[in-house]
Amino acid sequence: MSALITARGLAVTQGQTRVLHNVNFSIMRGEIVTIVGPNGSGKSSLLRALIGATPLSAGTLTRAQGLRISHVPQSLALDPTLPLTVRRFLDLPQRIRDNDAIQALETAGCSAQSSKQMTDLSGGQMQRVMLARALLSTPDLLIQDEATQGLDQPGTASFYQRIEDVRSETGCSVPMVSHDLHVVMAASDRVICLNGHICCEGHPEQVASAPEYCALFGTGTQGALALYRHAHDHEHSHDHEAAE
Repeated sequence: MSALITARGLAVTQGQTRVLHNVNFSIMRGEIVTIVGPNGSGKSSLLRALIGATPLSAGTLTRAQGLRISHVPQSLALDPTLPLTVRRFLDLPQRIRDNDAIQALETAGCSAQSSKQMTDLSGGQMQRVMLARALLSTPDLLIQDEATQGLDQPGTASFYQRIEDVRSETGCSVPMVSHDLHVVMAASDRVICLNGHICCEGHPEQVASAPEYCALFGTGTQGALALYRHAHDHEHSHDHEAAE
């Protein structure tokens, strides 16, 4: 499995504040990586560095040749008086073919909203539409920055399921910041615990038991990450369950 992007000694400074230092990791093709950490730990700064929006103060980022990156932001501010359908939104800033729009909406799980006004969308529908827009460039790396912020628990679980489906259908890699410190997709191949540097990383179960993770987040859940189990894993479970 080849690396799409590799960080070596990555550091980011904002003003006089060192936000990230000595960060080393690679994201492999087709991998889902969930990034967790306390507020101010540098999660969003790391994602901005990956897409080239934040300069490095030290270290290197090596990207695979021809790497295509798309980004799903936390939220989107829209003028409530602006008449804009979902289909028209996908045409901004330039028009796309109907077949491409239909395919992206279907992959994101929101084809039924094509003719709906953007201002009438629920939070979950809005996130899926932004996901569809990100998919239009057929990315190799699909970056999610707290994409489930503001969604309720069922909405978050549903969006996570869709991300897993997108990975399966397109083969893209998904680096994803989690805004809920104790909820991580069961489908995550790897979890990175960040606090200015990488404190620990590995499979969710490994990170859940790591002393560095417990030191940051305490033992309110016995130091464990809650792993969302999809319906096909537990037919009678519809909510999150704790990893024991």
